[in-house]
Amino acid sequence: MAERSFDLAELQNLLERIKGLKVACVGDLMLDRFVYGEVSRISPEAPIPVLKTRRSVAMPGGVGNVARNVAAMGAVARLGAVAGRDAAGDELAALIAGEDRIDDVLTRPEGADTIVKTRFVSSGQQLLRLDEEAAPHAGYADATVFAGASAILLSDYAKGVVDDGLIQSALAAGAALNAPVIVDPKGADFARYGSVDLIKPNASELSGATGMPVGTDQEVEAALQALLDTTSVKAVVVTRAGKGMSMIRHGEAVVHFPGRAREVFDVSGAGDTALAALGLALGAGMSLEQAVQFALLASGVVVGKAGTAVVTPQELLDEEGGEGVHAFGNGLSEADALADQVSRWQAEGLKVGFTNGCFDILHRGHVAYLAQARSWCDRLVVALNTDASVSALKGPTRPVNNLDSRAAVIGALASVDGVTYFGEQTPLELIKRLRPDVLIKGADYTKEQVVGAAEVESWGGEVRLASFEDGYSTTKTIEKMKNTSEKPA
Repeated sequence: MAERSFDLAELQNLLERIKGLKVACVGDLMLDRFVYGEVSRISPEAPIPVLKTRRSVAMPGGVGNVARNVAAMGAVARLGAVAGRDAAGDELAALIAGEDRIDDVLTRPEGADTIVKTRFVSSGQQLLRLDEEAAPHAGYADATVFAGASAILLSDYAKGVVDDGLIQSALAAGAALNAPVIVDPKGADFARYGSVDLIKPNASELSGATGMPVGTDQEVEAALQALLDTTSVKAVVVTRAGKGMSMIRHGEAVVHFPGRAREVFDVSGAGDTALAALGLALGAGMSLEQAVQFALLASGVVVGKAGTAVVTPQELLDEEGGEGVHAFGNGLSEADALADQVSRWQAEGLKVGFTNGCFDILHRGHVAYLAQARSWCDRLVVALNTDASVSALKGPTRPVNNLDSRAAVIGALASVDGVTYFGEQTPLELIKRLRPDVLIKGADYTKEQVVGAAEVESWGGEVRLASFEDGYSTTKTIEKMKNTSEKPA
């Protein structure tokens, strides 16, 4: 049984080595769509739940999600895949083009249909998955996708792209570039992958390929050995959900890597994350044991997220014990990271509130306002004006406390669940990015004056006006301090 091998310094070193690494991600591509909503009644037409939709999210799935994870962890993904010449294919191509650090080498042949998987989710539970796919795609033959790759990842969803020609092309490129070739396999014939460096089945796939049970460590060991004996692959890593991962190489005993106890929210795409992490670690020159530990860490983070998700370097550092060491100061979250967190809360059925302000010198009125705001939602996000925007609003002597200090104080309140910032004149773009369920502003505004009110109501949210306690304001506090300091001793 292998123990956890990373400490924080080793993880930071690996993440530095990953930056800018080129990884070829080739395989079956699809459009993953998640429709989130609430179920409060049963249909009168049939004994089925009625889902009232609140929002829909689309993202690249299959090998597209592998590439997104490669890019999210700091490397450059070269994505080779087939997409249809249809509306879903156009949407998929646009989504990929909008991703940072993904270079797409897509082919879109005539007659190809884009695979679409739509999941309907309420209170964190998938109610139904709708798959739209036609005949298998033709294989992928553009070898330029492998140019300069430090690792080659084949994501096989049995949709026709990973055929014998692609496998041979990947093996030749791997040999020429001295890059490991790693396969996430499908089907019962793993021998078709030839002498790849590593295949990564899950426990069910391992059982299907060998016809052997895989419930216990001993059964997994026997199945892994049988797989090595009947194929020419160099190594196998099997993912076993909460039981962790197990690894075997020729001539060596099986090594088991236990998983960590954690709350599993959504396993969609966890295998894609594990494949990306294995490729990145091996491409960066790490040992297979270290690569498996890294894959365990990364996939463990992603199962706590909603939908087909990715994992970032900061999340990996936090998971491994670096909590509080954030890139932008204590208490603050970047907008993208907070948007992911808001999506996870909403997928769990939680109502997310949003308010904003300077919150320069925190006083009793602020505390009461935020407590009232929190009473209208399950999670409250506060957006702070940057120092420059506070000065533009309040004058050159403000703020008294800088952004980091204000965020640390606001973030320490029990009523506040997330803190971010904005530098624009209004928080409208941030509101549209986070898509809160409740928009809260002070009662000195009317609903028509609240920035973002129309947008929040357009996606089914609501606007609430919170009252202020009389006699408390930052300006009055500053004036009082100034007057006190000017009095003669």
